[in-house]
This record gives sequence, C-alpha cells and structure tokens, in this order.
Amino acid sequence: MKKLIFAIVVLGFSSCKQTKVLPPAPLTPIPSDAQLAWHEMEMNAFVHFTTNTFTDKEWGYGDEREDVFSPTEFNPKQWVSVLKETGFKGMILTCKHHDGFCLWPSKYTEHSVKNSLWRNGKGDVVKEVAEACKEAGLKFGIYLSPWDRNHTAYGSPEYIEYYRNQLKELFTFYPDVFEMWFDGANGGDGFYGGKRETRKIDGRIYYDWPTTLRLVRQFNPSVIFFSDAGPGVRWVGNENGVVGETNWNTITPDTLYAGKGGIEKLLNEGNENGTHWIPAECDVSIRPGWFYHAKEDSLVKTPEQLFDIYLKSVGRGSLLLLNIPPDRRGLFHENDVNSLKGFRELLNREFKTNLAKDANVKASAVRGEDENYSAKNLIDNNEQTYWTTDDDVTSASFEMIFDKTTTIKYLVLKENIALGQRVKSFSVECWNDGSWKKISEATTIGHKRILKFDSVKTNKLRVNILESKACPVISAVEIY
Repeated sequence: MKKLIFAIVVLGFSSCKQTKVLPPAPLTPIPSDAQLAWHEMEMNAFVHFTTNTFTDKEWGYGDEREDVFSPTEFNPKQWVSVLKETGFKGMILTCKHHDGFCLWPSKYTEHSVKNSLWRNGKGDVVKEVAEACKEAGLKFGIYLSPWDRNHTAYGSPEYIEYYRNQLKELFTFYPDVFEMWFDGANGGDGFYGGKRETRKIDGRIYYDWPTTLRLVRQFNPSVIFFSDAGPGVRWVGNENGVVGETNWNTITPDTLYAGKGGIEKLLNEGNENGTHWIPAECDVSIRPGWFYHAKEDSLVKTPEQLFDIYLKSVGRGSLLLLNIPPDRRGLFHENDVNSLKGFRELLNREFKTNLAKDANVKASAVRGEDENYSAKNLIDNNEQTYWTTDDDVTSASFEMIFDKTTTIKYLVLKENIALGQRVKSFSVECWNDGSWKKISEATTIGHKRILKFDSVKTNKLRVNILESKACPVISAVEIY
C-alpha cells in the first residue's frame, strides 16, 4: 500500500512538471550568438589613419609616396585609453583605404609601411593597434577597402586573388578579429600602377563575396561581416549616425550588394518581414571628414551633438560606430578627446539613477499567470528574464508605480531579441490629475529603445504595447 501511494505522489509531481508553462517560441529570423554580442557592445570606434592623414586628403589617388606616412608620436595606447574611459567596446582600423596603402608590412605590395620612413620601415600599425586593444580589453576589427586605386590589376581576376591574400595575412597575423568592414565605394579613377585611368566593376559579381566570406570564416567562424547588405550587419544608409525611428533588424538581402543605389530607406529602416537578421550599424565621424585635417580642429562635434546621435542610434536599437581620426602625430587630438570625455559625462549624468528599480510594477496580462513571466522581470536587472503574455495576446500594458511623485525624462525599453523582434508600436502615458495622459509613442523597440520627452512629474507610468507581431517579450525597463 505504501509503495502504491509513493508511486501516485511521484506521478503527480511528474505531471506537474509536464504542465509547466512553456516560453514563447522564437520568432524567426533571430540573431546569431555573434550578433547578440555585437548588439551588447552598443558603441564602437572607427579609426581612419593612412597617407591621407599627411596629404590632407579624404580619398588618396593611389600615387602617394610611401614615405609621406610619418607619425611623430604614434601611440595606439593613447587611443584605447580614451576609448575605454569613454565607454567604447571595440575599434575598427582602416588597415587599407581606397588609396591602397597598407598599414602592415604586406608581402604582396610595396605600397605599405615597410617602405615608409616611420620606424625605419620596420613598423606595423595594425599589430600595435591590435595589441593595444587586447591589453585594454577592447575588441579589434579591420577595414580592408575592396577598391584599390594603387594596384595595377584592379578590375581583373588577378586583383581578387591579391585581395584575398591580404585577408589571409590579416586574419593570420592578427587573430581574434571581431568585425570585418567591406566598403561600398568601388571603382573609379585612380593611379592603378601608373595607368591613371578610370575603371568600373560590376559590384554584383566582381568580388565574388560568398567565396571571400567562406575564406575568412576558415580563420574566424564567428566574425561579423559589414557591408551594405551584411551578411552580419548592414550599413545604415547614411553617414550621420542616425537610424530610422522605425528600425527593424531584419532585411531580405537577396537583391542587395555593396554600392547598390536607391536602397537607403530600406537600409535605414529595415524590413518588418525580412528573411535575415542583419541589423544596422550607424557610422559617423566626430569631425566633418573621416581623416584628420587641421582645418577641422574647431569643427569637432560637441558632447551634446554626440549625445543626440547616441539617442538616434543606440537609442533606436542599433550600434553607434563613431570615427575618431588620429592626427599627424599619431594621437587623438585634444579637441576630440575633450569632446569624448564631455559626452561620457553627459551620458553618466542623464542616466545616473534608474528610478524603475524601486518601483512597483504590474501588467495587464502574464503568460499562463506564471510568475516566471511576470512584470517583476522588467526590473530584476537580469536581461535573460522577461515579461511576456500568452501567444494570442499581442497587445498589453504594464504600469510602473512610484512611492512618491517623481520627475521623469527618459524611458528605456529592451526586447529579448534572442526570441526575435516583435513590437510594432507602443505608447507611454503618465498619471496626471486623476487620469492617464499620453506623453509619447513610437514604433519598434529591438535591443534598446530610449524615449526622451519633456520632463513630467508623476507617480505612475504606463507603457501600452499597441501592436506586436507575436506576444511581446520585454526584458527590461529603465526610467530616468
């Protein structure tokens, strides 16, 4: 008899486990692990540095003398120290721009640092930068321009072999590259080994990118590839660092290629029904140009301008890639450094105290009435947990209730994008004079959405998910 009772109890517990409320199924497409890590970085630096720095050009023609490259105080440790202090997580270096000059001693060309006077021809910019990043704990990425205005074979199959050989060098000599940048500028006039002519290529087929990407993945299977169409991350469609107010991390890339025109709106906003997870990367320079020019020392973006760009890039679910060009010394200029530090101070001040962590929170619906998916997960400081609803509930709301009237200026929302991007529109209301007043509305959320509004005083805030592709899955809310 005792054995029978024990068997019934065991079966009962087993049955309870089987009826546990299951989490939402992923809404495909979803990001890879490497893409998830990329989203978490939020801010990376671009570093444009080559012969252009010393010739005062933006695009070198390809006929520049190698000995023009002559930084007097080259110190990448200064770069990474500033970046680390101001909150950047990685750096992408222009190892070769359109002029073809290589910042490492490539054995495949004479147009490189090995024929400059810098370090008596024994220097290696890429190596020193990669080592400085590793020492500081920053991720290191490379930019290798597909266009080469110096190489005599550009436009022919021979050049593609040359380009791939240089990729092999970079990924062999400097491992652990997290991102590889492919520029959309391809073909035009150039030196081309003394030919001094214009060459055009068919951007759809000339580079045979699938073969090149397979080659690189042999060295680093998880590397993120940037180009207009990805496949890792996409261009944002402008060089202002601003992504669309509606920003889907998904596009369908089958007809896209680097340099294709007329797709800026698609790149800027994405496609709600895109077949691939290819988020936008927001590139912009801290100066009007991408390379250092002394005449632009007074035109460095202010901390306030950088903060505004941050809200329109990171604050709309994308990543900010901010270019800081070293000067002719090989250092970040003092004006750039001061602006970056001011930007960091502004971020720290505006997002100093998260008021949501001490609020009471409740939701209009909870998945299966299960505490594992309750609104408390929104403020538990754990982005692996989330609030969600039953599968057939695609509009719902949650309230943040404060112990006393509080002044509010920013709302931060995060979706659990590991389960896909879902929310199509939402609104925000505050409790005022006995009723709810709408203070803001927006469309997509994604990795992070920051809404800034005129300061309001309230003791209750409500977020209404108005429309979602599937049940909303919100991992965090912050209020400042």
